[in-house]
Amino acid sequence: MEYAHRRLLLVCSFLIMCLCRGTRGDELTSDFYDDTCPGVYAIVQQHVFAAMRDELRMGASLLRLHFHDCFVNGCDGSILLDGEDGEKFAQPNQNSVRGYEVIDAIKADLESMCPGVVSCADVVALAAGYGVLFSGGPYYDVLLGRRDGLVANQAGADNGLPSPFEPISSIVQKFADVGLDTTDVVVLSGAHTIGRARCVLFSNRLTSTTSSADPTLDSTMAAVLQSLCAGGDGNQTTALDANSADAFDKHYFQNLLTKRGLLSSDQGLFSGDEDIVASTTMALVQKYSDDGEQFFADFGASMVKMGSISPLTGDEGEIRCNCRVAN
Repeated sequence: MEYAHRRLLLVCSFLIMCLCRGTRGDELTSDFYDDTCPGVYAIVQQHVFAAMRDELRMGASLLRLHFHDCFVNGCDGSILLDGEDGEKFAQPNQNSVRGYEVIDAIKADLESMCPGVVSCADVVALAAGYGVLFSGGPYYDVLLGRRDGLVANQAGADNGLPSPFEPISSIVQKFADVGLDTTDVVVLSGAHTIGRARCVLFSNRLTSTTSSADPTLDSTMAAVLQSLCAGGDGNQTTALDANSADAFDKHYFQNLLTKRGLLSSDQGLFSGDEDIVASTTMALVQKYSDDGEQFFADFGASMVKMGSISPLTGDEGEIRCNCRVAN
């Protein structure tokens, strides 16, 4: 009897470690962990700061990780799950999405401090927020209270994530499918003020010579890119914003005015020939190129909106012990 009692206590302790014990209601809030894990902000800040001290680019990578998580199954941490059928191995994410080890390190510290409380999905959202802030971008209140999904959705990642090769109207539709509007398309594209892209994502705009196959690409920039990608290694990278590669600012939009957007989907917001460009996106690009403060304010609002795409709350999903596997 005593042995059975001890075993029951061990089982209960394990369940407490790996199941949520901090859920409050069904809405995301900025103070969700104030009672259950008040140190969450300090832990995430410390890890993101350290990761960016080693590699400033990591701020952009954590932001991209959050974006690619939320567009598939909602913001549920499903992109973190390992397995051949996982979202990590979807075509838009392979050799592209990074930062998994940073999330692992944050989660490990949180499990030591407040086990079974903070979801992996919330860790990703917070890390993205600090990645933006430490890159010189705006502070915004990250709403918390998400729970983690149980399964990944590789097909959803393959089909639902916007592609740099798509027309702007198609990208606008994919944003609309998850509840985001055309302004969100332009504002969140401004995240390309930081980070890098591989040759394979923009070589469609180049020819075998130093001239540009794309009339919306500045010829001098085309020559530089052609030289970079000439060896045929599609994984060579260059800054999305050559003016300030790791600084979060309005240069991304200013680049579009002079045909210096790196990806087709970037330059298309200003130079595309679709009706949506003439009626909406072109004016927004001009607006943010003139007013960096407005861009910062709208970016924070759009990030909060994106971070609220179909979250699991209440008793849905779980709080993973290890972000790479379901409990």
